[in-house]
Amino acid sequence: MIALTLAEVAEIVGGEVVGGSGSATTVTGPVVIDGRECGPGGLFVAFVGEHTDGHEHVGQAAENGAVAVLGSRPTPLPTVVVSDVRRALQELASYVVGRLRREGELTVIGITGSQGKTSTKDLLGAVLGQVAPTVATRGSFNNELGMPLTALRSDRTTRFLVLELGARGKGHIAELTGLVRPDIGIVLNVGLAHVGEFGSQEAIAEAKGELVECLPSNGTAVLNADDERVDAMATRTGARILRFGQGHGQDHGQGQQDQRPGQGTAADVRVEGLSLDRLGRPSFDLVTSAARVPVTMRLVGAHQAGNAAAAAAAALAAGLTPAQIGAALASVTSLSPWRMELHELPSGVIVLNDSYNANPDSMRAALDALASIGSDASVGRTVAVLGEMRELGAGSEGEHLAVGAYAAQVGIDRLLVIGEPARGIHSGAGESRSTFVADNAAAIAWLHEAVGPGDAVLFKASRGASLDEVAAALQ
Repeated sequence: MIALTLAEVAEIVGGEVVGGSGSATTVTGPVVIDGRECGPGGLFVAFVGEHTDGHEHVGQAAENGAVAVLGSRPTPLPTVVVSDVRRALQELASYVVGRLRREGELTVIGITGSQGKTSTKDLLGAVLGQVAPTVATRGSFNNELGMPLTALRSDRTTRFLVLELGARGKGHIAELTGLVRPDIGIVLNVGLAHVGEFGSQEAIAEAKGELVECLPSNGTAVLNADDERVDAMATRTGARILRFGQGHGQDHGQGQQDQRPGQGTAADVRVEGLSLDRLGRPSFDLVTSAARVPVTMRLVGAHQAGNAAAAAAAALAAGLTPAQIGAALASVTSLSPWRMELHELPSGVIVLNDSYNANPDSMRAALDALASIGSDASVGRTVAVLGEMRELGAGSEGEHLAVGAYAAQVGIDRLLVIGEPARGIHSGAGESRSTFVADNAAAIAWLHEAVGPGDAVLFKASRGASLDEVAAALQ
């Protein structure tokens, strides 16, 4: 963060400095909400939650370098006391981003969508980071706390700020974008993730479109030409439109009763000639009006080509050349943890760990990747270890059944389905192909007995299922 005295912080957030050397204390280090993550000169933000009170961890924060606190009551460190800590954190982030814009050349890029946000953010952060100092969201730290904390990592050297924006209801993205006003906004897709909270895909589209509505007239909206609901967002902004995709709208065969085919809008940044290697890693031509650049990625899954096209379109809007973008995309070796992580174990087992989260669309993409790996003659069986998909509302049972049927359709040899909420996957795949177990402990025992050299094993479920623990046990 840029250096600020506590007097400045207090003025920005409407607080009062209490204790220690008071207003003269200067924050020069990171702004954090976890005392273990503090560094020299840091500001510790103390929240009172249902199960913990951050004010009680100020000592830990001080041991790790914190020099001040932003909280709702005085602490042993100099403290900016406010009535609403969350709002104060957001106001501080808004001020810092605004000041960096005024004093430098900061470009802010926001990313939203039902799936692929984190992978696209990771790709774009890597691409932009090749040419200039870039700050990007860590993991999926994309909510009303994570977004401002990410923004506060920016300093006077930062050229690009890449923010992943999540939403669990209408107005959430508008609230976040109102703080930082992105110059470039990427909308990836409108799927079924969190449909139980939104109520319908139409409501999801309304919420995701809040990102393009906030863009300035000299900004750029990066839209998925292959998703009709996203493509239609072009009417909701006065910004320049830059589309990415396969070149035309299409029905991706995702088995959803309310999935509507695209209308055929041409993409400005296209993926052409897509192919996969033996481990499901995509190669393609990245095509723009200026160039055709061959790209061979080191990530797994055909869907990563679409994520790469979205990142490429945003990078073009930010001023990079197609050659710079293609070279950077080819150099990315990993994403945030537990997202299509590929491991070839000494035992000969191939592990595809995509256990961070799941929804019907991302489940199908992961199953496609596993099926692609299984098509190689050197691979034995394909095994999909699947758990529940949460927050699907009234359609949950049907969506779980459909995922099981899809796994059978693409030829997955064996399914291991974990937990009662996911039983529909087991039923959809059929008992001849699927095994159901009650919990992760039973799953680990089954895997140690059933999986052998040459097998390829996928792990995929919503975060609450903790399938990363099962993957770790196998590895």
